[in-house]
Amino acid sequence: MTGKATHRSSGSPTGSLRDGEPESLPRSTIFITIWALVALITFSGFTALGIWQVQRLDWKQNLIERVNQRVAAPASPAPGPNAWPAINERDDAYRHVFVTGQLLYEKTTPVQTSTDLGQGFWLMTPLQQADGSLVMINQGFVTEPPNEKATKPGDHQSVTITGLLRLSQTGGGVLRDNDPATNRWYSRDVDAIAVARALPIARVAPYFIDADAQGKTLAPHSLNQTYREPVGGLTVISFYNHHLQYALTWFALALMVGAGAFWVGREERLVRKRHRWNTAKHTS
Repeated sequence: MTGKATHRSSGSPTGSLRDGEPESLPRSTIFITIWALVALITFSGFTALGIWQVQRLDWKQNLIERVNQRVAAPASPAPGPNAWPAINERDDAYRHVFVTGQLLYEKTTPVQTSTDLGQGFWLMTPLQQADGSLVMINQGFVTEPPNEKATKPGDHQSVTITGLLRLSQTGGGVLRDNDPATNRWYSRDVDAIAVARALPIARVAPYFIDADAQGKTLAPHSLNQTYREPVGGLTVISFYNHHLQYALTWFALALMVGAGAFWVGREERLVRKRHRWNTAKHTS
């Protein structure tokens, strides 16, 4: 009797049922098909998202490299009116440029900001070139807004400003809109500032220039110090770049779905094998 039992056990599938243990029945073919399709779609979706993030990572790294090259390059003439329609973020943002003309200090607009030096204002002043075109210049950071008439003797002499080309920042800040009526500005919106200062909008460049650090502004700065003269060269060049983490997350989710599908498929195969073996045993 013992030999007979041993012979029957050796022919059973792995994990066969013990006497009295309820048998797990195979799931229907329709259920398995639907489940497999859902798993396949989910796996494919997660994989596609991971690949997309890898592509975004490559694009962002190329963008950062281009911007770094522009910032370090010698300054070139700022784009003139004929080139304005083609100005775009991808090809022109953070170009190192220079422009020559007269600063219209009486048209200066303070824009609220927060920098490494503390809370204060950017001073946005239009510069009029020899051809009559206008370019907004961000002179730099001050802790207090200027007087209504911020001119002084010699203000309108010709100057050359070197800095980084920036695209207009429309709308306002994150939580606050610009309010031209009360002269409250939270973003450097070139068109809105031009309209508020009664400048001919068609002659205003669609960008502004963040002025480089000049002369005495190169001295060390400290937080909460009072700055009445504009401090230039404070442009923060930072790019949100978490594409690698996102890609790894999506690929990990795809791997989890794939592993789960493999485990479920393996268990279902064993259930079906046990079911066939038990059916054959009871019919023999």
